[in-house]
Amino acid sequence: MPVVETERHGQILIVRMNRPETLNALNHEMRTLLAETWTSFRHDEQLEVAIFTGSGRGFCAGEDMKESLKNQAPGGRRPDIEDPFMSGALEKPVIAAVNGFAMGGGFMLVERTDLRLAVREAVFEVSEAKRWLLGGYNHGHIANVPYPIAMEMALGFRFTAQRFYEIGFLNRLVDAADLMPEALKMAEHLLTLPPASRVNTVHMMRQMRPAPGPDMQKLAEALHEHGAKSDLMESRAAFAEKRKPNFKGWNDPEDRHRLPTLDSVK
Repeated sequence: MPVVETERHGQILIVRMNRPETLNALNHEMRTLLAETWTSFRHDEQLEVAIFTGSGRGFCAGEDMKESLKNQAPGGRRPDIEDPFMSGALEKPVIAAVNGFAMGGGFMLVERTDLRLAVREAVFEVSEAKRWLLGGYNHGHIANVPYPIAMEMALGFRFTAQRFYEIGFLNRLVDAADLMPEALKMAEHLLTLPPASRVNTVHMMRQMRPAPGPDMQKLAEALHEHGAKSDLMESRAAFAEKRKPNFKGWNDPEDRHRLPTLDSVK
């Protein structure tokens, strides 16, 4: 069976990640097929709205740790072609229908969508603090949530769907049987709008989303290098082997007191 399945419902395309045995973890094959699917959707004049979901118990568990370990490449191998959904080139609205776990890269897929529904049992986690030398500092900022909640997200705490609904990250909470019917209702509403209004409004709203400025991005790049890089693969090995990680922290213990600053990266 293909690791990405699609269904057409008139002008609506359902895109379903289909590696349920791994909670739809993102391996190279799935990333490539998603890029091809979103490219095809973008250029198909008969399709206007997409619904993005997963099969089984998970929406997407994020990075495929076993593949990363095999290739000794933290973060996984990206597709050789542009993914317009990830790059922002896709002009058409995408609705997330979150059927289960959305972790790490899976959370980031939800984050890129325009409207979001989730089953009540769904669980969310920004996992960067567990896998890199810098936690997900930008996600709470993009979601425009208060500082302590953004900090909680950045440090890898898990969130229930109910909590994410309460803070405004999700549009709807539904029972599992109602997930796709409600997502289709939202998509059908979008199709009642004048086409230019739908496209222009989505584009405008995306431009207004908060984003870290250039100085903050430079600081983040420096912090991604600030520490023992061996910990990146150790975190993935420990996850795959179901054991406690043995982190080094810093190659030079004094580096923990030599944090890059905004002034130092200018």
